[in-house]
Amino acid sequence: MSTSTRSSKRQKTETDDKPFRLVYWPGIPGRGEHIRLAFEATGTPYTDVSNQTEEGVGAVIKQVSEDNTGDESNPPPLAPPILQHGDDITISQTPNILLYLGPKLGLVPDPKDDPVGLYHVNALTLTALDGLSNEPHDVHHPIATTLYYEDQKPEALKKAKDYRENRLPKFLGYFERVLSGKASGGGEYLYGGKLTYADLVLFQTLDGVSFAFPNCISKLRKSGKYDKVWALYERVKGLEPIKAYLASDRRLKYSMGIYRHYPELDDQE
Repeated sequence: MSTSTRSSKRQKTETDDKPFRLVYWPGIPGRGEHIRLAFEATGTPYTDVSNQTEEGVGAVIKQVSEDNTGDESNPPPLAPPILQHGDDITISQTPNILLYLGPKLGLVPDPKDDPVGLYHVNALTLTALDGLSNEPHDVHHPIATTLYYEDQKPEALKKAKDYRENRLPKFLGYFERVLSGKASGGGEYLYGGKLTYADLVLFQTLDGVSFAFPNCISKLRKSGKYDKVWALYERVKGLEPIKAYLASDRRLKYSMGIYRHYPELDDQE
């Protein structure tokens, strides 16, 4: 199947009138940000429950409580983000939520044209989350998430050096290869020549590592080795719905979540 045929359709499927509710920790972008970007990029109404309603953090606590055993259709989630679609669907895990939303929001290829496109998009998403979200988190918490950063600082310094010098270039290099390949559909987006949720995830993870490691990222960008990756970053950032979202108060600031800026963990100028 040709790239032109494969990329010809990105149609939303029927979502009826059931509301979308995102349940995530208030005040931080975190893993919930990938879900927000999917809604924002497609102009899909949603409620960011913890940040926009009186339920606040209580909405998260209610879902992850040991007292919650789920219902006849939905097992209880371990942790947010959690998507509620109407009164009868509750889904957790970031890539799983995006897998569910992708066809509904038009952020994956039409399966009639490309039956496996959804899975390619999801694989790219999982790779970005592995290397540009989970690993950066482990840089500042390399021993245990239950310990403070200050309790594992020597180990974090070692982890950060390896991440900056080896792991981060590896993942940037991988996505540069993806964008250089025929399956990208021209190199503007990761797959099929049009925006998918994998592009939104890559944008957000690149934005996060830029916050956490600004000196390192500056050097990597100036190296010229990953120009296609950063072109995609700027392309997504420049999309009108995304530009408007980033300028709004709905876009939460980085703080003590996945991406944290500790100067000692970054390249030293």
